Amino acid sequence: MPALAAAVLLAASPAAAQTNDVQALRQEVEQLRTELASLQRQYADRLAALEARLGAAQGAPAVPAVPPVAEVPAGAAGAGPAGPLPVYGAPTAGSKIFNPDIGMIGNFLGAVGSNQGGSETIAPTPFMTLQESEASFQAIVDPYARADFFLAVGEEGIEVEEGYVTFPTLPGGLLVKAGKMRANFGRLNAFHNHSLPWIDRPLVMYNLLGGSPDEPDTGIKDAGVSVNRLIPAGSLFLEATGEIYRGDSGTLFKTARLRDFAALGRVRGYVDLSDDANLETGVSYTRGHNDLGSGFITELYGTDLTFRWRPLSRAIYRSLAARAELVWSRRQEAPSLQRAFGFYGSLEYQLQRRWFVGGRFDQAERALNAAVRDRGVSTMLTYWPSEFSQIRGQYRRTRYGDDRRVANELLFQLLFTIGAHGAHPF
Repeated sequence: MPALAAAVLLAASPAAAQTNDVQALRQEVEQLRTELASLQRQYADRLAALEARLGAAQGAPAVPAVPPVAEVPAGAAGAGPAGPLPVYGAPTAGSKIFNPDIGMIGNFLGAVGSNQGGSETIAPTPFMTLQESEASFQAIVDPYARADFFLAVGEEGIEVEEGYVTFPTLPGGLLVKAGKMRANFGRLNAFHNHSLPWIDRPLVMYNLLGGSPDEPDTGIKDAGVSVNRLIPAGSLFLEATGEIYRGDSGTLFKTARLRDFAALGRVRGYVDLSDDANLETGVSYTRGHNDLGSGFITELYGTDLTFRWRPLSRAIYRSLAARAELVWSRRQEAPSLQRAFGFYGSLEYQLQRRWFVGGRFDQAERALNAAVRDRGVSTMLTYWPSEFSQIRGQYRRTRYGDDRRVANELLFQLLFTIGAHGAHPF
């Protein structure tokens, strides 16, 4: 009997297990049915709400149709971007497509202290002046080009500071600019006055890069063509630039014949040292004919270094930027050869979200007389009320090399912007 009972239990166990599995499956199916019914009710409620909103909106004005997506013109395949082209501007502001972005930047300066006469390359800052207002006009020309114009509006007139067209979609990864532009020599030359971390430019810009007392926005700028290309180098960002200019730039270059053009080359490298810091360096070279005639050449050699630190955890409250740039000048004259050198070094630290302090030391010999060496030191305090205005104070002490004269000045700057304005160079 015990053996018989055990056999009966063994035979009944699989049947019991099977019954339990069936019950579990039924429970799961019932749960799924319940969830599906709940989802159906939710979708039904949402559909009813949408139908009610649609009925209420039938009396409202019709929404303008979205313009058709522009396509690459036939026959232009491979010469520019492929596929649909971007439509600039909202449907309710279609005229924006044909109008450029317009902006205006005012640069109001003031100065107190002593600076009698300045020098042959540097003019003293007036007591008060609207030194330069910059008007910008920027727009897409077509799918293959964009145009940028920057007009310098001063108290004595208006000039085209820069006006060029850029072709960013050429084969081979080339980026080409044509027009009048600031040369890509060194780190600082390409900056406009309002984007500088100081009120003035360092002495080397005036003494070696073609400065003149009546030109506050000094530097190498001329009509020409610039070709730029990125060079693959792993984690290192490497950029090469070649430029050809007409050959007329301030007191640096002067052309007497059509073939007296100026040439420039630059290689720039950038690397991230960490998530918080990066390093940028570059070397530059340019040559052209000077004001003594076609047989006299002026050459410039330059190297620059920029270190930036901005902690990710406090990116809007703390930052540091250290800059240095060295320039060598080689100017042919009769009967001698003038070799001059100049440099500057600066440090800028962010104290709080809108407060910055900084300092700069600069020294430069003069291109026409390398025996004369000017020195300067400055300290700065900057406050940004917003992205559209800036207030800065700067103490500047300059020792001129020709007569050992010392100038002590306290400079004041108020920058204000209206309209559209693009990002500054990084």
